[in-house]
Amino acid sequence: MENRSMKGWLYLLPAILFLGFFMVYPLIDVFVYSFEEGYNSASETFYGVGLYNYSYVLRDPDFLQAVKNTFILVIITVPVSTSIALLISLGLSSIKALKKLYQTIYFLPYVTNTLAVGLVFMILFKKTAYSDGLANLLLGLFGAGPVDFIDGPYWAKMFVLCFYTVWVVMPFKVLILTSALASVNQDYYNAARVDGTSKTRIFTRITLPMISPMIFYLIITGFIGAFKAYSDAVALFGTDLNAAEMNTIVGYVYDMLYGEAGGYPSYASAAAIILFAIVLTITCINLLISKKHVHY
Repeated sequence: MENRSMKGWLYLLPAILFLGFFMVYPLIDVFVYSFEEGYNSASETFYGVGLYNYSYVLRDPDFLQAVKNTFILVIITVPVSTSIALLISLGLSSIKALKKLYQTIYFLPYVTNTLAVGLVFMILFKKTAYSDGLANLLLGLFGAGPVDFIDGPYWAKMFVLCFYTVWVVMPFKVLILTSALASVNQDYYNAARVDGTSKTRIFTRITLPMISPMIFYLIITGFIGAFKAYSDAVALFGTDLNAAEMNTIVGYVYDMLYGEAGGYPSYASAAAIILFAIVLTITCINLLISKKHVHY
């Protein structure tokens, strides 16, 4: 028995070493950096240990703006993208002819380069001296004035960022939910139809409970992905996100490390730990909720 246990640990050893070196050690290192006050990356010295870095970050207007943007992005894009993906998946599941073709078409945005998609969105929404953009042309059909979605008001820029994020993440969710719907035992549907159950009741009493583990998985990964958003904002608004008021928490961490005002690993580490705490808290809350609403 001991030999089998030892053999199992030997199989796990490469994965444990990999996770320890590339995940656990960096996390501990960042945690230590976050308490080192006045850390100088050149000389690798600091003048004290305390909570000043956290105090500075939590009072920094750029960080507070990044937190606001990130939470708006999370609150809007996660439920919207999941709901739309579920509707599309239900439609695809009911299609017989050319089903594989439609699934491929819906999955294409997921394998397209993020910056390339961002460039297309800039062309669609950016107002220039030569064109108001396709979005403004559509608004003009309804008598609305042109809006600069890229360099204009905050709400317009946030709309484009949310639209873009939903567009990018939805194909993966469609793929997962389509597979989940295909795995539901058809006997449940046949029995419900024999009893004369309505389609709405079939959906709420059979379909949703049966695919609830996948929906929960998408919600959890959606929250984590939205909190880590950065490349989406860069693709639309450029690298100076603070000037555009569209920075995210991950963008703030990057700016503190490598931006024009960067070179502050202690502040970046404090912001990263705050982000870690936020994601961990929300994940734990979702896990508690899932015990009542997810059926395995």
